[in-house]
Amino acid sequence: MHFVDEVTIHVKGGDGGNGCVSFRREKYVPKGGPDGGNGGNGGNVILRADRQLTTLLDFTYRPRYQAPRGEHGRGKKQDGKWGETLVLRVPCGTVVRDADTGELLGDLTSDGQELIAVRGGRGGRGNAEFATSTDQAPRRAEGGKPGEERMLHLELKLLADVGLVGLPNAGKSTLISVISAAKPKIADYPFTTLVPNLGIVRVGDERSFVVADIPGLIEGAHKGKGLGVQFLRHIERTSVLVFLLEATRPDLKGDYAILLNELKSFDPQLLKRPRIVVITKMDVVSGKLEKAVRRLSFGRSAKPHFISAVTGAGIKDLVSAMWKLVARQRDE
Repeated sequence: MHFVDEVTIHVKGGDGGNGCVSFRREKYVPKGGPDGGNGGNGGNVILRADRQLTTLLDFTYRPRYQAPRGEHGRGKKQDGKWGETLVLRVPCGTVVRDADTGELLGDLTSDGQELIAVRGGRGGRGNAEFATSTDQAPRRAEGGKPGEERMLHLELKLLADVGLVGLPNAGKSTLISVISAAKPKIADYPFTTLVPNLGIVRVGDERSFVVADIPGLIEGAHKGKGLGVQFLRHIERTSVLVFLLEATRPDLKGDYAILLNELKSFDPQLLKRPRIVVITKMDVVSGKLEKAVRRLSFGRSAKPHFISAVTGAGIKDLVSAMWKLVARQRDE
């Protein structure tokens, strides 16, 4: 499946039905009065969050949507049927804005949450509504009002408790495959991950949290280099950041500084999130190099975790540390 996390669509509410001009004419009824019914209201267009969806792909195939119009009024004071509501399903985490003004219309974060994107037009009144003591045979009725319409910009931001951040090939995909049931593509070349992956990590029988594997950042990602700028928005939702650094790299502190700078350049608030530093691929270093790596410190962050997703070393302690921070954030 292709991952699409940003799209612009056109939505229009259904037009209202016209009111009816009609007069009652029945045998043995000497004075039939006006009996034109009202037109029905047009249908609304509603966006509904659905946790089963993970992409906005379907909207790229069909970018225009219009709800059904209301039926016209009829004689015998029969009002027209209202147009049905058009429901568009979007993934949980979809931010909805007016594409022309940039106004935030809604943030659909929970399953089943709804937003009325545009309303249908009101149905026109039939001539029966205009009868008065001085005008007992009105020959006028209202036309239905057009439905609202607007361009919507939909932006998907993944909902996850923990975001895995690292340079390409730092081991993010391997880690998420070990601690959750997610099965991302894994290979030994940069940018293996072309879309964010979500995995549920279980801590005991009733506790769990969601981890997002964000595609690799490179220096200059916030300016559009590499893949990072396309997916940095997904880090905004996470409450805990886990920085993965590859043990075999020549300058781990430099790599860490690059990651911090990219996040700061995208959104300075990200640096206020709780963070964990993890040194990956410890199974391939030994001797003096291993000792040098284990002596490293990373500023305000607590002592780094040293892991090997291949051998499983340090994984249990890392998951426990993630859970502690997630639980604390949830409490706050």
